[in-house]
Amino acid sequence: MTERFILRRLFVRAALSLAAAATLAVGASSPAAAAGPLGVSIVYLGNPGDAGWTHAHDLGIAAAEKTLGPQIKVTRIENVPENADAERVFRDRAAKGDKVVIGTSFGYMDAMLRVSRDFPDTVFLHCSGYKSAPNFGNFNGKVYESAYLAGVVAGYVSKSHVLGFVGSVPIPEVVRNIDAFALGARSVAPQTVVKVVWVSSWFDPGKERQAAETLVGLGADVLMQNTDSTATMAVAEQRGVHAFGWDSDMSRWGPHAHLGSVAYDWGIYYTKAIDEIRSGTWTSKPVYWGVKEGITDLVNVNPAAVPPEAQRALAERRAALVAGRIDPFAGPLKDQSGKLRVAANATLSATDANRLDWFVEGVDGKLVQ
Repeated sequence: MTERFILRRLFVRAALSLAAAATLAVGASSPAAAAGPLGVSIVYLGNPGDAGWTHAHDLGIAAAEKTLGPQIKVTRIENVPENADAERVFRDRAAKGDKVVIGTSFGYMDAMLRVSRDFPDTVFLHCSGYKSAPNFGNFNGKVYESAYLAGVVAGYVSKSHVLGFVGSVPIPEVVRNIDAFALGARSVAPQTVVKVVWVSSWFDPGKERQAAETLVGLGADVLMQNTDSTATMAVAEQRGVHAFGWDSDMSRWGPHAHLGSVAYDWGIYYTKAIDEIRSGTWTSKPVYWGVKEGITDLVNVNPAAVPPEAQRALAERRAALVAGRIDPFAGPLKDQSGKLRVAANATLSATDANRLDWFVEGVDGKLVQ
């Protein structure tokens, strides 16, 4: 700890003690700003590779490094499973002096929360979770908005009006993405059907390939995925159908098949959060950003495969999302059985969205593995 940091802590101690009385568990202020390079560690479930979830996070932290330069020092830890090993890694990084510890997998949540209680001067940032504490914040992106935009494009492009979705695991977030994709497609082509095949994994190229092949066999001429590998895009390229990438740009694996990729730009969040932690202005209020904030979007849309009318519709819907004029889950919405789930002039509540366990009309699939 530097002399400058000690003096600063002495200077602000009285103010911090007064502020602490008014601090809430959620939305609490960050620890005092650090002097010198801020130690940042980011923990990955897999390795960054060339595409997918971890790759997107690695691009994000690299963007923060580029923007913040010598103000931060980043350590990357790869291939950390969602078990006791994760807690050991988080504890080790905090003990070594990192003042920001980032976990990029849902299953890290409870381990990070436990460790955060023992290191109150370290900020823990967890992606895709829902728990918060004074020095423990969660963040995520409204990727369903981008899935909706992809659906709009698919509705224009598909000739069979059968779309295929390679699903990972049937949790609410994935169900929400499937539903949003279907709603986008059916908003321009009401006869569209979205067929779902589950692979029971976030990353299993073999199963993903098999699922994609099955969907093409069922008549799907546009494929979507909520999985991490590029296998679905590769199948689309080989079979002469179209597909969307997921999490990051996957165009290189299907130059002819690729319509666009539902992608994240985590650099926007990482740069802002880390800068706020350095300046002492960060709070643990949950962050849930979407197309408006630029954290997610349908990127690298292929003009050779997406007709002009689809490109115009995409631009219009994107602008409407940014302006708040539309919500993909605005009613009336019915489920597969025809039951009204969201009334006219209403929208799906955040609570219901976070526990979504039903498919909208037009989805052909089951929520069992």
